[in-house]
Amino acid sequence: MENLNGSTHVHKMTMTNRRNCTVNGVNDVLSFDVNEILLETEQGMLMIKGDGLHVNRLTLEKGEVDIDGKIDSFTYSDVAGAGHKNESLLARLFR
Repeated sequence: MENLNGSTHVHKMTMTNRRNCTVNGVNDVLSFDVNEILLETEQGMLMIKGDGLHVNRLTLEKGEVDIDGKIDSFTYSDVAGAGHKNESLLARLFR
């Protein structure tokens, strides 16, 4: 089922006590380690920072990711509208 902007997944985030998080509308997991997870979502790039982060479940067919650990911040970046296609993804994110 497509939503109004033509995507197939609705972007939704549910967090419990800054320790568990479920994110829907995920297109790809670009990188992850214990301090940072970088996701490509329906609403742009999403950087999750924290401590002891762990991706418990990843289902790209449904666009779902479950994350555990101490979550400190969520930061969105709309790199799709940047218009610099020759730059790498990380260069566009940290401009």
